[in-house]
Amino acid sequence: MYVLRLISIASIMLVSSSALAQRFAPFESEQDRFRILAPGGTFDIETVDFETEYGIVVPARVHTSKTDEGLYKLTVVDYTDAMEKHIQRIDELDGVYLAVYGEVDVRASVAYAAKLIREKAASVEYDNYHYIGRVDGHQLHTTNPDGTRTFAGMYLLESKLYVIEAIVNPGTPPGGIFQQSLEFLDDDGNGIFFDSFRQPRKVRIGGEWVR
Repeated sequence: MYVLRLISIASIMLVSSSALAQRFAPFESEQDRFRILAPGGTFDIETVDFETEYGIVVPARVHTSKTDEGLYKLTVVDYTDAMEKHIQRIDELDGVYLAVYGEVDVRASVAYAAKLIREKAASVEYDNYHYIGRVDGHQLHTTNPDGTRTFAGMYLLESKLYVIEAIVNPGTPPGGIFQQSLEFLDDDGNGIFFDSFRQPRKVRIGGEWVR
């Protein structure tokens, strides 16, 4: 399956200009278990606080690379401890807050990330479901008020939200080479392609994973 994924990445590179493709190389994160084609094969990485749709704060690692063509960014939002934080909120609000909101907050994270990108756009050219390795997600192509274009993708796997944004300048090649090259990795660093859409684990509740 890993070979098939490599072929997919290679095909993306072929449809881009050769000069642009030569500047992209694989970047791999052992911590967040992903691989992606990045400008120069490297990122600047920063850990930040991320406020979820339901108002709790979770950590996120923002991977960024700036080139003459634009800004390439992959944000990994870690919802692993989100359920515990929502349980604390139930206690704080004395029963007004429902326990189901904790799971909804994680499951709705893809839709929420897409909403944040739409809100920054002047127009939306593409807005539809997408998947990688049978991990459900969403893709967006938008044009921003300053004329830049955003090629975005967002996916949820094991309580981690992956948000890809290629924000390219006017007149430069599309950001598809970055947007479509994300690959999820197993414990051994091999690319994952699930046998069915029911296999990927999305939310952890207590010590158990819920699909």
